[in-house]
Amino acid sequence: MITESLQVFIAVIERNSFSHAAEELFMSQPSVSLHIRNLENEFGIKLLHRSPKQLVLTPAGEILFQHAKEILSHYDQAKREIDDLRQIVTGTLKIGASFTVGEYILPRFLTEVSPDYPNVDVSVTIANTEEITQALRQNQLDIGVVEGRVTFPDIQIEPFMDDEMALIVALDHPLAALNKASEQDLQDQVWILRESGSGTRAFSDQLLQSLGVRMKRTFVFSSNEGVKEAVINGLGITVISLLVVRKEIEAKELKAVFIKSKDKLPLSRRLCIIHRKEPISSKAMEEFLEKLRTFKFL
Repeated sequence: MITESLQVFIAVIERNSFSHAAEELFMSQPSVSLHIRNLENEFGIKLLHRSPKQLVLTPAGEILFQHAKEILSHYDQAKREIDDLRQIVTGTLKIGASFTVGEYILPRFLTEVSPDYPNVDVSVTIANTEEITQALRQNQLDIGVVEGRVTFPDIQIEPFMDDEMALIVALDHPLAALNKASEQDLQDQVWILRESGSGTRAFSDQLLQSLGVRMKRTFVFSSNEGVKEAVINGLGITVISLLVVRKEIEAKELKAVFIKSKDKLPLSRRLCIIHRKEPISSKAMEEFLEKLRTFKFL
């Protein structure tokens, strides 16, 4: 690193000796000579003339010597400030979340933890899982919290929580009379789906394929709110997170009908925290990651 070479250069000039500088810095004399050569290669010019009795700075060496201590002083100050930054949680944190997480989990999480970090500004991006993952890989986000599978080798995946899913129907839909729907009950229905790239869509596709469901027709919406409104208005049925429709179920606008199948397919999915596989870039990111790992959504 050039700062170490500058320290060696200053010691050589102040001691007027390669050997004395080596003793002071606990280095070998060849190492001292190497640092001086590296500096001369860096600047492309001779910095000092060496004779058996004395060292003489060249004009370029004079210029560098005048600035070297100032450069090292600025470096030390920057290092102190960065060390302080690692202890004081401050700065901006960019969090990406898929729709279910961003609309129904993340607001509660931020409400709970943000008062402890008044100097952190948080920016939240809500998009589908695929879009959040790509933004994270392109360094546009610090942390992602998503549903669905993420398989990129440069992304670290940490399980966050389980999310219960259910078949959701309007109260006047024929399936609303059932507490549990069989595979046969689901045949030839109109289905309301999320868009491709959504974790909810990936779960729905896998579930319906596993059940061998034959769909009469589909409508695709790019948001949970659109899906909910479509179902409430009788356009069709859907499979979605219970977190999304909890209020509507309590208000008796929608009904959750659980699915029974001979294979006992799971009706839950794993939500995950994702971040790049590289050292944590800030104290804010480190702290919020730790809070997310221990967050309990009730």
